[in-house]
Amino acid sequence: MEKDIEIAGQRLHYEETGEGRPVVLMHGWGCNHTTVRSIASVASRSHKVYNLDMPGFGSSPEPAGVWTIDDYTDFTESFLDAVGLKNPILIGHSFGGRVAIQLASRRQDIDSIVLVDAAGIKPRRTLKYYWKVYSFKTARRIVELLLGKEKATPIVDRMRGRKGSSDYAGASPRMRAIMSKVVNRDLTECLPKIQAPALLVWGENDAATPLADARKMEKLIPDAGLVTFPGCGHYSFLDNPMQFAAVLSSFLNSRIKDTQK
Repeated sequence: MEKDIEIAGQRLHYEETGEGRPVVLMHGWGCNHTTVRSIASVASRSHKVYNLDMPGFGSSPEPAGVWTIDDYTDFTESFLDAVGLKNPILIGHSFGGRVAIQLASRRQDIDSIVLVDAAGIKPRRTLKYYWKVYSFKTARRIVELLLGKEKATPIVDRMRGRKGSSDYAGASPRMRAIMSKVVNRDLTECLPKIQAPALLVWGENDAATPLADARKMEKLIPDAGLVTFPGCGHYSFLDNPMQFAAVLSSFLNSRIKDTQK
C-alpha cells in the first residue's frame, strides 16, 4: 500500500507491505523504494515493511534546504515516532545504510540492522581525485572572475555535471549540494556505538563501497556478521537475489525467535 505522511512540513512517500514486527527499508542514492522492492518482498514474508522514498527521491519532494546526513537521520527518527514504530529493524542499502548506521548508534530501541553494500566509511582519496577537485575549483574561480558569480552559475553547474559521478550529474543543484555534504561525512565513530545485532551483506566486487569498508564495519560494530557474495557488485541483492533472500530470511526469522525468548 502506497502512503504519504507529512513531518515538520516535509512530505514523505512510502510503501507499506506485510504484517508483523516493523522493518524500515531505506534505498541508496539516486534510487527510490522501487529499487529495493525485492528486499521488501522478502522481508514482508515475516515482518511489516515500511519502504521509504527518502526526501529528494522517488515521490518524496526535495528538502527545503541543503540537508546533511544528520538531517536525514533526524527526519527518519521523526518518522519512527510519528508512525509509532517500536523496536524496528533497519535495512539500508548504500546511502540508506548511512542513515541506518547513525540512527542505530543513537537509539537503544533498534532491534537490529541490515547493511547492504552500505556507505559510511569515507573513501581514501587518490592524487588523481585531488587533481580533479582542485582543477575544477581553479576553473570555477576563473569563470566567476570573468563573468561574475550570477552569470557563471549555470556554466559551473554544467562543469560539475561533466566532472562528477553519474549520480551527481543526474541530480538537481540542491541535491548535488546535499550529496557533497553526505558523501564527505565519515561515520566510523558511530560504529562502536551500535548495540543492536548487525548483518552485513556485500558484493565482493563492489566498487562503490568496497569490501574493505564492510570488514571495517564488521570489526567496529560490537555484534556484527558479514556475508559476501562472489561476483556481485554494489547491488548484491539484485546480482544474487536467491542467496540474498535466503540470508535475509534466515536473519529476520532468527530475530523473531530471539525476541520470543
